[in-house]
Amino acid sequence: MKTVLIVEDNEKNMKLARDVLQAKGYATLEAVTGEEGVRLAKEKTPNLVLMDIQLPGINGIEALRQLRA
Repeated sequence: MKTVLIVEDNEKNMKLARDVLQAKGYATLEAVTGEEGVRLAKEKTPNLVLMDIQLPGINGIEALRQLRA
């Protein structure tokens, strides 16, 4: 099963993404901060990361930069 990491601080957006992805057969991981998203991505190596740009802590662009490094 393919896994998608959703990094989103808005609860309604998180629920929408989770529900749509799970309905299509994907497993999901969830994080609400950029730091948590980076940690989960490194630990769990999801197939795809959907990340909000405006996040508490480090923003999505900085989190992506850290993952690429």
